[in-house]
Amino acid sequence: MFPPVNGLRVLMYHAVGTPALGDELGLFSISPNLFKQHMTLLAGSQNVRVVRFEQASLDDLGCRVAITFDDGYLDNLDVAAPILSEIGIPFTVFVTSDFVRNRKAGFLSPEALRELGTFPGAQIGSHGASHVALTKCDESALNNELISSRHYLEDILGVEVRKLAYPFGAVDRHVRDAAFMAGYTLGACSFSGVNSLGRDPLLLRRTEISALDSGRVFRQKMHGDWDWYRWRSQDPIFL
Repeated sequence: MFPPVNGLRVLMYHAVGTPALGDELGLFSISPNLFKQHMTLLAGSQNVRVVRFEQASLDDLGCRVAITFDDGYLDNLDVAAPILSEIGIPFTVFVTSDFVRNRKAGFLSPEALRELGTFPGAQIGSHGASHVALTKCDESALNNELISSRHYLEDILGVEVRKLAYPFGAVDRHVRDAAFMAGYTLGACSFSGVNSLGRDPLLLRRTEISALDSGRVFRQKMHGDWDWYRWRSQDPIFL
């Protein structure tokens, strides 16, 4: 087998062991056992270096992998964080701030978010304020989604929040530029593939991991065998 594709590969998870929001097909809630299998495979992979998402320096010196979660499920604290901590893998959770503020069932509360932030290797980013597609927002709503969510999370955590994952992967050049003006330095898309030299740090590709991905498929995705999937959608870097 050829070595994995060089560059930064960002893996995207959602829920671990509990139902995911609007997930009628059951694709976005991976079982804890399968998630642990994935992380064990990752930790034991040769020619792969696990990094924090904020260490997203874009060079072509080997394959680097970062772990991210979208939405801010409570199971990210109760289930995923202990597994990742035990194995020694850093991770970033992108949190929808209104879910925290309103104590939405199944999601992180303010207290749980603070606890999550204390785990070794844990980092918190924004997933917008209300989990709407940012490309459908008018200017006022867009700025509120980006700025209010960041400030709310910073107030809870007492640290800067400069990382963003676009809800539903909905991003174009206008949303990207608004994120930059709102103070974000890294942005995660849902567009598939690896990130290599010259990729816009506010439009970082991610590799989606689903509940159906066996250990074999997980290895394939880490290796880059599924990167062809990116040709099925329009990359926002060209919009």
